[in-house]
Amino acid sequence: MVNKFWQDRPVLVTGATGLLGSWLTSRLVGSGANVVCLVRDWVPQCELIRKNQLENVNVVRGDVVDCNVVERALGEYEVQTVFHLAAQTIVSIANRNPVSTFESNVEGTWNLLEACRRSPTVSAIVVASSDKAYGSHTVLPYGEDMPLQGRHPYDVSKSCADLIAQAYAATYDLPVGITRCGNFYGGGDLNWNRIVPGTIRSIVRGERPIIRSDGKYIRDYFCVEDGAAAYMLLAERLSANRKLHGMAFNFSNEIQITVLELVEKILARMESQLAPEVQNQASNEIRHQYLSAERARKLLKWAPEFTLDEGLDRTIAWYREFFSRQQIEVAVHS
Repeated sequence: MVNKFWQDRPVLVTGATGLLGSWLTSRLVGSGANVVCLVRDWVPQCELIRKNQLENVNVVRGDVVDCNVVERALGEYEVQTVFHLAAQTIVSIANRNPVSTFESNVEGTWNLLEACRRSPTVSAIVVASSDKAYGSHTVLPYGEDMPLQGRHPYDVSKSCADLIAQAYAATYDLPVGITRCGNFYGGGDLNWNRIVPGTIRSIVRGERPIIRSDGKYIRDYFCVEDGAAAYMLLAERLSANRKLHGMAFNFSNEIQITVLELVEKILARMESQLAPEVQNQASNEIRHQYLSAERARKLLKWAPEFTLDEGLDRTIAWYREFFSRQQIEVAVHS
């Protein structure tokens, strides 16, 4: 449905082929926005490409760490709203390859914000931080005023990017809003080492789901469709209310669940008798995390649309259709 605020609005999305980026771009297109996607890698199975949504947007090929590419995209398309999602998002990859993670997550953020600072048209910038930016705290849930104290490569990269965004808002009066969400899950996530898609794929294949940790890590899981809606709501509010500039917002269902409990919930909803394989090999990960979304509820009048069970049912249905189609395609080409 076309939304009057978004109709014909020039919008830049970095990281558009990622999980959240794909859902957000589709939602923006459906709302009537004139979307520009900054795309580095071609990911043929991503939701955006799979549904031919790139045919409905302007595509700029390049990397967010290339300031000339970002500045050209903002200038030539006269972008008014920016969603900065481009990042390396996998903790285990960050532990193995910290430099590439710092380049994407930290340098990419200051490049994007510096280009926005020089743009005369940009009126709202939503920067994707993470609950990992908080690091480990003994007092939970996380509130937005808690210190950002990441210790390991991925967490540090998000702490840094978050602080850089705050600095640009405070120093240059840039209209920045920062999102801190829990672990996104939903249809279209092709990072199979993440617990939700990896578990579903294993069950579909009749294999035991793998839990890399001891299964007792507590996380805050957040449906990607709720995430896309929350990002758009924040951008709308930023354009209307200067008092929100520079503020961070947690978005969460405000529940606590262990990795093992989540896997068991997926097994039950898929009516599987398989037992998970607990490998107990995770390292450099925060033990216990969950968020308070009180600020978003009060200042943005926000609420999630889906419960965890509803979100998981939608996600499972997406992957059943995805794997079914893959089997058909293999049969056709064999």
